[in-house]
Amino acid sequence: MKTGLSEDCMGIFSRWKIHKTVSAGGDSVDVSEQDGVRSLHLGNDTVQSAMRLARPNDLELAYTRCMMSFLLFHPLPERLLMIGLGGGSLSKFVYHYMPQASSAVVEINPRVAAVARSHFFLPPEDERFHLVLGDGAEYVAACTEEPDVMLVDGFDTNCQVEELATPGFYDNCRAALADDGVLVVNLWGSDQNFDVYLRRIETAFDGMILCLHAERRGNVIVLGFKKSPGTPRWSDLKERAKELEAAYGLEFPRFVEALKEMNPHTEKRLLL
Repeated sequence: MKTGLSEDCMGIFSRWKIHKTVSAGGDSVDVSEQDGVRSLHLGNDTVQSAMRLARPNDLELAYTRCMMSFLLFHPLPERLLMIGLGGGSLSKFVYHYMPQASSAVVEINPRVAAVARSHFFLPPEDERFHLVLGDGAEYVAACTEEPDVMLVDGFDTNCQVEELATPGFYDNCRAALADDGVLVVNLWGSDQNFDVYLRRIETAFDGMILCLHAERRGNVIVLGFKKSPGTPRWSDLKERAKELEAAYGLEFPRFVEALKEMNPHTEKRLLL
């Protein structure tokens, strides 16, 4: 995930690095800590995941909070599938704040999984949380679980993982979802292939997609719907947002306003 540090922070990255593991190929998984926030890095100073030590189960980064916007349309999912673990922010949030839900997360890099366990308080595996070490694209292609929600956050050191952004992958996501399932994808808005990836999601989901800018404008969250949620009234979405904000402490009213920026709508309704 390309949530870059400020230029001021980049120069002092080595001073606040607290953990480093390097593979035989030279790639590293680093952990840094500053001002009460612990961060995960893959081979450079770009922040891939972050956790506030005083609130380890909350969502520190704006894009992760924005990915939870699917609750506006699917408020009580029971089965979630996550592709890409990072520091486990979404996994922890779902585990601790959504007791009705079970989740599986697929991570290809065993060193990332080990660091998430050792430094980011990843919950132990039980009947509500399962960690799979493997290829996310292959897992989705063979998936029989019919998750209600699938969350894809697939970045390597520099960019979107191509295997998690192909037409076939997005087709497989749609096929794997439950009948009323929702795909949630984190994209980087300035990626030269952003429009290509967006069109692929739109094609796979028959045009039933929505886009939201995260508060930090680099990230764009894309929602793909297997079944149309209709054309909800803004008044209904705003009321639902207030209830969700009270339940989860996330800025759902801002998510509703963000939906107006990139999606067709009228004064009274969101068009989908």
